[in-house]
Amino acid sequence: MTQALKDPKTVRRRHDREIVSLAVPAFGALVAEPLFVIVDSAIVGHLGTPQLAGLGVAAALLMTAVSVFVFLAYATTAAVARRVGAGDLASAIRQGMDGIWLALLLGVAVVAVTLPTAPWLIDIFGASDTAAPYAITYLRISSLGIPAMLIVLAATGVLRGLQDTRTPLYVAIGGFAANAVLNVGLVYGAGFGIAGSAWGTVIAQCGMAVAYVIVVVRGARKHGASLRPDAAGIRASAQAGAPLLVRTLSLRAVLLIATAVAARLGDAEIAAHQIVLSLWSLMAFALDAIAIAGQAIIGRYLGAGDADGARQVCRRMVQWGLASGVVLGLLIVAARPLFLPLFTGDSIVHDTLLPVLLVVALSQPIAGVVFVLDGVLMGAGDGRYLAGAMLVTLAVFAPVALLVPTLGGGLTALWWAMTLMMAVRMLTLWHRTRSGLWIVTGASR
Repeated sequence: MTQALKDPKTVRRRHDREIVSLAVPAFGALVAEPLFVIVDSAIVGHLGTPQLAGLGVAAALLMTAVSVFVFLAYATTAAVARRVGAGDLASAIRQGMDGIWLALLLGVAVVAVTLPTAPWLIDIFGASDTAAPYAITYLRISSLGIPAMLIVLAATGVLRGLQDTRTPLYVAIGGFAANAVLNVGLVYGAGFGIAGSAWGTVIAQCGMAVAYVIVVVRGARKHGASLRPDAAGIRASAQAGAPLLVRTLSLRAVLLIATAVAARLGDAEIAAHQIVLSLWSLMAFALDAIAIAGQAIIGRYLGAGDADGARQVCRRMVQWGLASGVVLGLLIVAARPLFLPLFTGDSIVHDTLLPVLLVVALSQPIAGVVFVLDGVLMGAGDGRYLAGAMLVTLAVFAPVALLVPTLGGGLTALWWAMTLMMAVRMLTLWHRTRSGLWIVTGASR
């Protein structure tokens, strides 16, 4: 029996089952979140072009503000998973509550800044005179839901750390459905216009936060964990998340630089860039789902003191990431004739897109490895290295990308620069995982 458990095929099958059971629901939850903005856009779009333009600017600001704090999910997942591996569920949930309290504090701070500065923020983003009033209205109302959005991030991290990605999927589906119904009812039924869309989103996000809190509170009561805010625990959560914040901001800077360069190349290029970036983001959801599984599983193994198990699952995760990247790359190539007409009928944009899509397809195996190793090191709580590696990547990418307009390489050259960025990330992450320095066992790093 013991020999069977150690058989390589048996071990691989066990790892595969764990990866699939966590990654598939995680993918569903990841895809559900962007659908909030898509539904809002579809409903508000029928009010008029200025309203839709205002929503576009405000939603971009809102999503940027929330995505900056994605470390609330990542850091909480790793910390909770370690304590689950150590067999201390009470401490795991207590750690999760610290993350939720931190999310609430950060959310209140963001609201306090956003409400008075909304007109200035909208102006900075260059909204037109006709769109600006709608953008300000949407941003001010929807910002009231930011605390709930951040609580959702932190609580999602708690459940992932507890090896549960199904509950976040169910909550995301419920939130999406509620958002759609509320938007239709408030925008058209109640006649609130774009304000109704914003209130619908706020109510849906608050409902999701309440659902998560109920689940976490039940777990806390079951295992005797305290629900009260603990200053030391909240401070520890903030310290663990700070390096991941640096990583996220560096990655955001990469995407902003790429968009700015594309805008300088011409209208057809920026249009094509936005299409490719949307597709690239969709592919990222699939790969990120595997990374989320890696965060939860690696954290649990290290918490249990099983360094060999962590190494084995890391190797298997890399194989999954590489294979997934190959499949996604082939899908991009095969589906080009099908999805290009969905985005634009402009032949110039089509011609610009075709070579870029080939570059993106070729880069998907690299992206698969990057996402997985990113998840592995997050699960290990190796945030400082991730922050440093991303800063190095930004330092390499920025000058190369900024030279593209000067050298006349066009959009294809810009996306070769994006591929270089991913290759640098892969090399830095691969070096770390090969070194073994990320393997620190125990209930805390």
